[in-house]
Amino acid sequence: MNGPTSAWRPGLPGGDTIPSGPAGQPSPPSGDGTGPGVGPPTVTIGSYPDYRSAQRVVDHLADNRFPVEHTAIVGTNLTLVETVLGRLTTGRAALLGAGTGAWFGLFIGLLFGIFTAGNWFAVVLAGLVIGAIWGAVFGAVAHAMTGGRRDFTSASSLRAGEYAVIVDQQYAEQARQLLGRLHLQTPQQQRD
Repeated sequence: MNGPTSAWRPGLPGGDTIPSGPAGQPSPPSGDGTGPGVGPPTVTIGSYPDYRSAQRVVDHLADNRFPVEHTAIVGTNLTLVETVLGRLTTGRAALLGAGTGAWFGLFIGLLFGIFTAGNWFAVVLAGLVIGAIWGAVFGAVAHAMTGGRRDFTSASSLRAGEYAVIVDQQYAEQARQLLGRLHLQTPQQQRD
């Protein structure tokens, strides 16, 4: 009774069966415990300190008619960087909300403007103004409701410490040969 259709009962005998989700039955971990085995085995053909270098390698492979659909760039040692852009006041939150609301109002105004028989420009302008007003109100109220817990704006990004170029194992030797040609070129040839 411990098959894929049995009920999941954590902590009980036979409770190690994982329930299926929206995407179907999950795959069991691979033999090395790193997760489900996905696709054919791969080989790392190079590691680079920045994305641009890894991209240049894949571009070189593509230029030499290598089947790049069997290639991947994998970032490792990921770091989340949140760059603080500035202080956020209720007035600035209202201004940002007005900008977002104006875009939405413009969109709605254009939709209504298509179907209006009267002054098209007035309908679009009314949508823009009403959207900006409501956006400002919602922006100010949303900021006020935070109670000062987040009085700054920021932008988040993920950065990798290293980028590895991997290829399917059956294409590894061909990729290494093509990369040998890339590294034999002088810096002048690489710029051309």
